[in-house]
Amino acid sequence: MNIQEELNIYKAIRNLVGEEPMFGFDGTTINNWSHPDGVEPPTDSEIQTEIARIKAEYDAQEYARNRKSEYPDIGDQLDDLFKAGAFSTEMTATIQAVKDKYPKE
Repeated sequence: MNIQEELNIYKAIRNLVGEEPMFGFDGTTINNWSHPDGVEPPTDSEIQTEIARIKAEYDAQEYARNRKSEYPDIGDQLDDLFKAGAFSTEMTATIQAVKDKYPKE
């Protein structure tokens, strides 16, 4: 089992029972389980179902991760909107005040 698989198991367990449990995991078995509210450890089936849900959620956001690396810097995007006159009068005045206070030299 690699570190990512172990992290997925820990995340799944915490999602299922909250942040409070204390436990060990030897790669196949949860041991030394302790939960302040007496919550029992999740079953292997519950853990695997939660891991599948986490993975599906992650996979569904691949487009966002791909886009993020190719989008222009947010500052460049905002500057372009400002220059295009796409902001409200109030926002334009606020931005212009900052630009006037710190002019480009």
